[in-house]
Amino acid sequence: MKKLLVTGGAGFIGSNFVHYVLENTDLHVTVLDKLTYAGNKASLDGVPGKRLRFVQGDIVNAAAVEDLVQETDAIVHYAAESHNDNSLQDPRPFLETNIIGTYTLLEAARRHNKRFHHISTDEVYGDLELDDPERFNDLTPYNPSSPYSATKASSDLLVRAWVRSFGLQATISNCSNNYGPYQHVEKFIPRQITNVIDGIRPKLYGSGENVRDWIHANDHSSAVLTILEQGRIGETYLIGADGEKNNKDVVELILTAMGESAESYDHVVDRPGHDLRYAIDSTKLRTELGWTPKFPDFESGLASTVEWYRNNEAWWRPQKAVTEAKYAAQGQ
Repeated sequence: MKKLLVTGGAGFIGSNFVHYVLENTDLHVTVLDKLTYAGNKASLDGVPGKRLRFVQGDIVNAAAVEDLVQETDAIVHYAAESHNDNSLQDPRPFLETNIIGTYTLLEAARRHNKRFHHISTDEVYGDLELDDPERFNDLTPYNPSSPYSATKASSDLLVRAWVRSFGLQATISNCSNNYGPYQHVEKFIPRQITNVIDGIRPKLYGSGENVRDWIHANDHSSAVLTILEQGRIGETYLIGADGEKNNKDVVELILTAMGESAESYDHVVDRPGHDLRYAIDSTKLRTELGWTPKFPDFESGLASTVEWYRNNEAWWRPQKAVTEAKYAAQGQ
């Protein structure tokens, strides 16, 4: 394997993966990204340019996908509409990108017999009760609760069908909530960090008891590369770093890390269908493939993330006003 095609490689998790691959391997990477509001070519600044090619395009465009798939050795499919709040406002783009786009890539990979790794989310499993000791694993039944998670569940099932029906050389990973550099300020952690920088009190949905299982984007990247290189074809691997925190604790940790009072935030009306708890069991990934996270301590990873946003205002500032205006219109 010498060449990778990374879809959505200018988005948050995809760009972190591109940085990780180019800094830790000799692979050449082609990024295919539509550059919607959530994609930012500046997220790829600083990588070894001789081994990176950027193509602006849509994964729904079969002709564009065909040429790029033909000339690569493997596809890592990050491209997705991914923001739950947006899926509640307008589900259609989620169907087009997450379902039709994935289908388009799968067909090209099948025609050219290419290795395919599909990036998914723990949200396809629905949620767990706050006091439930269980965690999601690769046998947990799907139970999506939003248009976003329903379309991601659909794309996962398409990948499985193409493996079984057509012998596609594919794997899937479902990951817990990522945090780290290059994440759009509409998302929970960067929104709170940038609000504090701007002297705005953070906003917390409902009581803040909802639990997420956090993982640093660098750890997600190392896990994906491990699966791509060593994973068993047709298998699903769950990626997690034992980072369960409720949203209230996360906001208070951000405030404390930034030298503010832990109580300096406001509650806003909870969003519809807000999942209670996600928790990942990554035993299969760790035991079969020997993967371990480098940031098992959420607090240290969060401190590093706060510093990144402090030091990279030029990257996030253009997004901020539009994002906050949209939330304000929704009363959030």
